[in-house]
Amino acid sequence: MHFLAVYIPEEKINDIKNAADIVDIISEVVVLKKSGKNFLGLCPFHSEKTPSFTVSTDKQIFYCFGCSAGGNVFSFLMKQEGISFPDAVRMLARRYGIDIPVQTMSPEQKRQISQRESVLAINKQAMDFFRCALLENTSGKKAMEYLLKRGISREIINDFKIGYAPEGWDNLAIYFSKNKQPDELVEKSGLIIPRKGKSGFYDRFRSRIIFPIFDINMQVIGFGGRVLDDSLPKYLNSPETPVYNKSRSLYGLHVAKGKCRESKTVFIVEGYFDLLALHQHGIQNSVATLGTSLTPEHVQILRGFIGKDGRIVLVYDSDLAGIKAAQRSIEVFDRGYVNAAIVVLPSGHDPDSYLLEFGTEPFMNLAAESKGVISFLIDCAVKKHGLSTEGKIHIISDMKAPLAAINDNVARSLYVKELAERVDIDEKAVLEKVRQVSAGKRSDIASPSADYVLQNNGNRLERQIISMMLQFPEVLPEVYNRGLLNLFEDNILKSIGQFILKRKDSPGDLVSELMAVVDDKDKKSIIASLAMGDELWDRDECLKLITQFESSRYRNERKLLQEIKAAEDRNDHELVLRLLKKKQMQIKKTK
Repeated sequence: MHFLAVYIPEEKINDIKNAADIVDIISEVVVLKKSGKNFLGLCPFHSEKTPSFTVSTDKQIFYCFGCSAGGNVFSFLMKQEGISFPDAVRMLARRYGIDIPVQTMSPEQKRQISQRESVLAINKQAMDFFRCALLENTSGKKAMEYLLKRGISREIINDFKIGYAPEGWDNLAIYFSKNKQPDELVEKSGLIIPRKGKSGFYDRFRSRIIFPIFDINMQVIGFGGRVLDDSLPKYLNSPETPVYNKSRSLYGLHVAKGKCRESKTVFIVEGYFDLLALHQHGIQNSVATLGTSLTPEHVQILRGFIGKDGRIVLVYDSDLAGIKAAQRSIEVFDRGYVNAAIVVLPSGHDPDSYLLEFGTEPFMNLAAESKGVISFLIDCAVKKHGLSTEGKIHIISDMKAPLAAINDNVARSLYVKELAERVDIDEKAVLEKVRQVSAGKRSDIASPSADYVLQNNGNRLERQIISMMLQFPEVLPEVYNRGLLNLFEDNILKSIGQFILKRKDSPGDLVSELMAVVDDKDKKSIIASLAMGDELWDRDECLKLITQFESSRYRNERKLLQEIKAAEDRNDHELVLRLLKKKQMQIKKTK
């Protein structure tokens, strides 16, 4: 039997495996091209310039020669979606219309069906509730009027399953209570919030247009809500849940993925209405970020659809927003090996209002003229400072950090040349300024305190665990539940880890919070240096590191037990006592 296959009969797992075509499944997230007997594409699990991710139709397996990820169709879904084996089996069963007999499960087995599956079911019911409130209840009439007034067609409203959260504190909470859904489960979906100081729950979304957020398998993973007036907050999104992670989710991707693959281009906007406007005007290869900047995970997911020669076009409503986005995204695009450009719309317009006033063709013309991220920043700096002597000094000052952020030496030298020619300054002078920034970054790493961290403090895996905790806080519950810090040998790193866990539920920025509460100078340096690492953490990488760390600790434990036995066999009582003392210290630390 497969791991956890107690819930799913072996013959059903085989039926699903035989029905599923791994090429079809992987093609949904990776552009695959025929290469001999196999298919080849860019690995979705690590950034690479040259495709090394291979899928075999004959063997129904995948393997990446770059990062050694491999397995069958279930393994792929588990790694790609971050789900368990039973979840992957059930996901494919739904897709291929294979019925898994629920009646064969005992009550205990039913209770143990994954939390993820339950939250997805709750989200689907909530979407139906919101849809009904918009389309059938009188309370939804003003919401429908608002949507139509904003130029959103009924077709788009239906395609994107838009709904409405009616007025009142607990309509949804009461609805789920009547449907015998446990409050704790509905709370885990982020749809209801416990009342402070008294019993009961209230709805997270009230008096708002509701935008369901789908994953590429058309499952509802979260929601966004917008008020009908100017009250704040204007937009509200689901919190992180067992199924929703905003740094990996993109609004509209479930509809856009096919057109992205066809056109090898994707437009990225920031708002729900902007995204709906693009789709309504026939620009279906478009997605929106969900209250967060573009992340390395977003780029990797999109690159799977647009391919290695594809293009990402960011669309912004002002120079300032575009500049900030460009500065933030340089390293993300550079490390993701992706060709990116920026469109800034005329003053006073966002994508929604621009398309409504001018239509599709002028918008596409602007997109065709869009510049690469660095060229765009050069343009903005020239426009801002002018080409006087003082202006040129300011332009170089503005551009040295973005240029230093580019890791690819060839790309960096080409952009330095472009800037030097544009402002008529000797190329070597520009390069010198860029090198100063790069050298500054290196000298930060080589400072005495950081040097202490990198060379003398703790072993490599313990440092990586702390770095991971600082840079990917989503993993903190896993660190806490597994008691990882109990296995640490370095007390300074252990105490930093404990500081981090104490603040795991803090709403603010984790690193700045720690800097405020940690008094020790060396600890502050350690936190800064480990937080500044350039690893592209994702949940899968985190779990891999945790497993590696645990294995190394337990291996050391077994080795010590073997040494004690060998010393006992030799009647070396002195060594036995020393080793037993060491063993007691280990036990004490673990406790």
